[in-house]
Amino acid sequence: MVTDTSPNTLRQLSLGISPCPNDTFIFHAWMHGLVPRQPHFTIGRRVMADVEELNALAARGELDVIKISMAAMADAAVHYRLLPCGGALGRGCGPLLVARADRDPTKPPKTLALPGLRTTAALLTRLAGIQGEHLIFRYDEIMSAVAHGDVDAGVLIHEGRFTYAEKGLQLLLDFGAFWEETYKLPLPLGVIAVKRELGAPVATLVAEAIRESLTHAWQHPKDSQAFVAANAQELSPAVTAAHIEMFVNPFSLNVGDEGRKAIAALAQAAFEVAGKGEAPADLFWDI
Repeated sequence: MVTDTSPNTLRQLSLGISPCPNDTFIFHAWMHGLVPRQPHFTIGRRVMADVEELNALAARGELDVIKISMAAMADAAVHYRLLPCGGALGRGCGPLLVARADRDPTKPPKTLALPGLRTTAALLTRLAGIQGEHLIFRYDEIMSAVAHGDVDAGVLIHEGRFTYAEKGLQLLLDFGAFWEETYKLPLPLGVIAVKRELGAPVATLVAEAIRESLTHAWQHPKDSQAFVAANAQELSPAVTAAHIEMFVNPFSLNVGDEGRKAIAALAQAAFEVAGKGEAPADLFWDI
């Protein structure tokens, strides 16, 4: 934890990201001391975990800087505010509802595998009115659960969207298309949150470090190649490259006005579904 929040004396931050290619690609340079912002602070405790584990950590306010599902801000907003960079937001990149290819697509599923109750995937499932008993699996176990008949259907995130057909699965619903058609906005999947107690000066430096790290990754893609591959669940270089191309885009550098509107819309939906009323007006850092 940080012991002094002055940006000139700050020494150490705790950081949590997922092992997914978009996160490791964006954060590699910062985590390995390759950006100019490194002298302002070092990264101490490092957590690389499944996004639902990160969501739980955020709900308890355990890390200084953390990547979480956008939907998880319903629980985490008391501890965190959001940065306008480093996350996963875009079009045509939403979670996918899949079932076995031999299942009648018009038959509602009785059981549904989700990658966590705080995930954006779970929230979109609720918003789209998908029926079925919710069973929780790690995101990388859902395809197998569906293929083996352990559940009737499952919601895929991350690399699964690129490989489900190879596993004998069919697409039932693209939640990204559902969101874009309903809200006329890009879909915010994951966001970077910084603890409120650290203050705007520290949040500003973190945002600058993330942007410099991403810029380095785009300019020197080979630097992060081994790190990304070592942490990826899907070992295919082609799938890893497709994952990065889809989830790391201009919104990752700056969400802009449209991205802020999209995040605010999904945050409000998350708060309403959680029975918590209005999303906070200070959702973003004013930086």
